[in-house]
Amino acid sequence: MKLLIVRLSALGDIIHTLPLAENARRAGASVGWLCESRYRDVLEGNPSVDRIFLADTRGWRSDPVGAATRGGYRHLRSELAAFAADRTIDAQGLWKSAVLARLAGAPVVGFAASERREGSSALLCSLSVRPSPEARHVVDRNLALLSAVGVPILARAPDARYLLARESPEADAFLAAQPRPFALYHPGAGRPEKVWGEENLARVASRLAESAGLAPALSWGPGDEERVARMAARLPDARRVPSLAPHGLARVMAAAEIFVGGDTGPLHLADAVGVRTLALFGPTDPERNGPYRGASLRYDATTSPETVAKRAAEALARPAPGAVPL
Repeated sequence: MKLLIVRLSALGDIIHTLPLAENARRAGASVGWLCESRYRDVLEGNPSVDRIFLADTRGWRSDPVGAATRGGYRHLRSELAAFAADRTIDAQGLWKSAVLARLAGAPVVGFAASERREGSSALLCSLSVRPSPEARHVVDRNLALLSAVGVPILARAPDARYLLARESPEADAFLAAQPRPFALYHPGAGRPEKVWGEENLARVASRLAESAGLAPALSWGPGDEERVARMAARLPDARRVPSLAPHGLARVMAAAEIFVGGDTGPLHLADAVGVRTLALFGPTDPERNGPYRGASLRYDATTSPETVAKRAAEALARPAPGAVPL
């Protein structure tokens, strides 16, 4: 069987979809994956993915005439036709993912309208799936799509350790100068309401440096520049991770004792490379969106840095899920 997975973005969501590819490959399927061009690096080297297909939906929307005349749509359609998938899984649940899933020409399996962010896009699915109430976490909900096409589920936790096999001189240079052991803190998030606050996080880092001897290092992504600068000002000894591609960031994460951050893609990447994590959740539900293996803490206005530092110490007392030493 040939199976095409459509999960265009973003980093954390792609991580949460990795078990679909792993289980399909274990069942003997040939697996293709359609993602946005900017997330190709997350999937490169994945032993469960035979082909990566690329979309540029932002570029196509900004210049639809140019995309058509330069063959962007036609080129992708011809590539998907050559792959000749037997089934396509739309794991995103948007109109754009559903439309692109249909390009492959195979029956599309996706979530039912009530389970999708854009419910009416379920019209393009040949088979609509409603996960069972027991499937709370987004990973388990995604796996319900795979079960619907008869693929047995043998592995559930996302595993992105394949990224560690790729070289990253920038990451290695950072690690060579980084004091050990260290904790990695990520003050940013995709939405402001998901941010606990860099001052609070800096106080946690100071407490873990004193109590557990963990040197602080700061992780960040596009849009986090001001937050990480404010946190660095409160932690003069903290080193900032350079701007790295996902495989380079994964190498830094794998060397850390623990990753502490909010509901953001790097958190899920850290969990998928086997690092201890402490996820700090405010408005979102960690039972649905938290790290699949790591620890979570739901905070409110009364949550103190001392409470978070204590939970981090508890997480440190447990074995790491499976980090690969560097």
